[in-house]
Amino acid sequence: MRILLVEDEPEMAAALQSGLHKHGMLVDVAPDIARATEALQSKVHDLLLLDRQLPDGDGVSLVAKARANQADLPIIVLTARGSLPDRIDGLDQGADDYLVKPFALEELLARIRAISRRPAKVVLPTVNAGRLRYDFAAREALVDDMPLRLPRRQLLLLEALAYRLGRTVQREVLLDAVYGFDDAIQSNAFDAHVSKLRRALTEAEAGVEIHAIRGIGYILREAPNGRP
Repeated sequence: MRILLVEDEPEMAAALQSGLHKHGMLVDVAPDIARATEALQSKVHDLLLLDRQLPDGDGVSLVAKARANQADLPIIVLTARGSLPDRIDGLDQGADDYLVKPFALEELLARIRAISRRPAKVVLPTVNAGRLRYDFAAREALVDDMPLRLPRRQLLLLEALAYRLGRTVQREVLLDAVYGFDDAIQSNAFDAHVSKLRRALTEAEAGVEIHAIRGIGYILREAPNGRP
């Protein structure tokens, strides 16, 4: 899950980013409306966490912009403005949920799980290749219906490749899928993720292979006879 967190307090943003990272989520942080607008236009996110009191205005003004880019984007407002009129206003502006600061990370995670269970207007596909099945709605990889446990970046990499199964995916697209705005990207580290994912798929006998397309990127294909 890729999240856009709009929060201007550095300590709060860092704490939330770290806590959500530990639960397998990729978090982009924007400290104000201007940079959040750029992020909404340049990336596709699965969730928007939105503070209201931002340096350049009321964060709830971003709701309409977010909906214009992604009509089904779930939005949770995180704010110290917890009066009943403020909560009603935030929900009336189009937010899906409203969480008043201070809050426990566990409660935010529960809200995220709840909002993720809501029926989506767009049905996400399930990709099958060899013995591998990737469920985009659950964000889960399975081999013969048994979960394939992967570290967060490897799972994000597999998701990006599985979404374009049988097609070459440019390296830049994969880097964008695996790393957040603030992540330091090292080419050798990314290549190591590819290598480890290859090894995990082989050891699980998933029946798929990752091939490098020199100078372009990578492609995920079903292995001959469905064997790695």
